[in-house]
Amino acid sequence: MLSICRVGVIGPYYNIRQQVSALESLLRKLPNADAPSRASPTRPKPRRAQQLDGEQIQRLIEGYETGATLNELAERFGIVRQTVGKILNRHGVAIRQRSLSSDQIDEAVRLYEAGWSLARVGEHMGVDDMTVQRRLAERGVTMRPRQGGMR
Repeated sequence: MLSICRVGVIGPYYNIRQQVSALESLLRKLPNADAPSRASPTRPKPRRAQQLDGEQIQRLIEGYETGATLNELAERFGIVRQTVGKILNRHGVAIRQRSLSSDQIDEAVRLYEAGWSLARVGEHMGVDDMTVQRRLAERGVTMRPRQGGMR
C-alpha cells in the first residue's frame, strides 16, 4: 500500500523530460537578452474631440428644428449622436421622442416576419433598429439570430 502511495505522489514528477522540453521550447521563443530591443509600434495619437463653433452650433439647432434627426446631424457635423443631444439640451432645445404608433408597430411586425432585418424596418419607419427591436419584443415577436453571428 505504501508503494502505491509513493508512485501516486511522485508519478507526475518522476519523468520531467516533457516538462524540460516544453520549457526549452519556450526559452527558444524568447528574444536574445543581448539583442537590441525592438522599437515599440507606432500608434496613432488620440484625436481631440471635434469642437463646434458658435455658427456651427446655430446651424445644428436650426437643422434639428427643421426636422433633421440626431443621427443625420451627427453625420453632417462629424460628431457622435450623443454629442448632438448634449448640445441641443445645453441650448434648451426639446428633443423629439421618435417612436412608433400602434399601426406602425403592426406594420413593423409584418415586415420583420416577412424577412426584413431590424435595420431595414427601422430605416423604412424612420427610427433606430433598436427602437424596432424593443417594440417587436413588446409584441412578443421572437427575434431571429443576427446574420453572421450567434445570439
